[in-house]
Amino acid sequence: MIKPVQQNEALMADIQSVNDDVLRIWWLGQSGFLLKLGQESILFDPYLSDALPRKYANTNKPHTRISEIVIEPSMLRGISVVTSSHNHTDHLDAETLLPIFQQNPGVHFLIPEANRAFVVDRLQCEPTFPIGMNDDGLVFKHKNIEIIGVPAAHNTVDRDTDGRCKYMGFVAKIGHFCVYHSGDTLLFDGLIDILKPYQVDVAFLPINGNDPSRGVAGNLNCEEAAFVAKNIGAKLAIPHHYDLFAFNTANVVDFVVACEEQGVQYRVMQLGEGIAV
Repeated sequence: MIKPVQQNEALMADIQSVNDDVLRIWWLGQSGFLLKLGQESILFDPYLSDALPRKYANTNKPHTRISEIVIEPSMLRGISVVTSSHNHTDHLDAETLLPIFQQNPGVHFLIPEANRAFVVDRLQCEPTFPIGMNDDGLVFKHKNIEIIGVPAAHNTVDRDTDGRCKYMGFVAKIGHFCVYHSGDTLLFDGLIDILKPYQVDVAFLPINGNDPSRGVAGNLNCEEAAFVAKNIGAKLAIPHHYDLFAFNTANVVDFVVACEEQGVQYRVMQLGEGIAV
C-alpha cells in the first residue's frame, strides 16, 4: 500500500499552519485536492473512505485499494467550499462528505444542478443545501473565491431533460489565481475553447485513461492530459485519478514523459503532500 507522506494529524497541522497570500495545494488522493489561500479554502471532490471496496467486494469488479486513506474526513476543519463534480461515489461519497459538513457548519457545497435529487437522496440532506451549478456562466462567489461550472465528458457530455450538465468541471478563482479542476472527463470538441480564455494557472487533470474492459467510464490518458494543459495555456499541470484502485490507475511516469515532450510545466504530487504555488 502506498503510504501518504503526511497523514491525519500531521497533514491537518500542515494545513492549519499557513494563512498567508500564497496559494497552497494538498493532494488527498484520487481527484481530491484541498486549496487554501489566506483563511479560505476549496475542497475539490474528496473521497476519503472505503465505501467502494466494501460495495464491490466479492464481485467481478473489486475496488482493491493500493494507497492508504490520507486523512479521516472528520479531521478536516476550516473548509469554505466543497465540490462534487458528478454522482460517482469517488466524487460523491456520503461517508466522506457528511463528517466534513458536520465539522464545517458554514460550508458551501457545489454540485451539478442536474444531480440535485440524487445528491439529496444519497446524503439525506436538506434539498436546498447543495448549490446547483451548470455551464451557463453563472458565478458562485464567496469572499475571495469565484467558481463557474464547465462541461465534462464521462464518457459523453450528458445532460438532463432541461439541458443541464450531469458531469462537470470547475474553474475557480481564488485570490489572483485561476485553477481548473476537471472532474472526470475525456477530451471533447470545445473543451479547449471553453478553458483557454480563463488563462488557467493550475490544471488538475485525470490520467487513468479510457479502457472499456475495466467496466467503468473513462478519462483522459497521460498524453491527452498533457495536450489539454498545453493547449489551454496552463502554467502548471497536476495529474489525478490514479494510485487508488488497482484496476483503474495509470503510470504517472507516462504523464511526466508526455509533459516533457509537449513542453508542459508539471508537478507530480505525493499523497498528502502540500505545495506552494
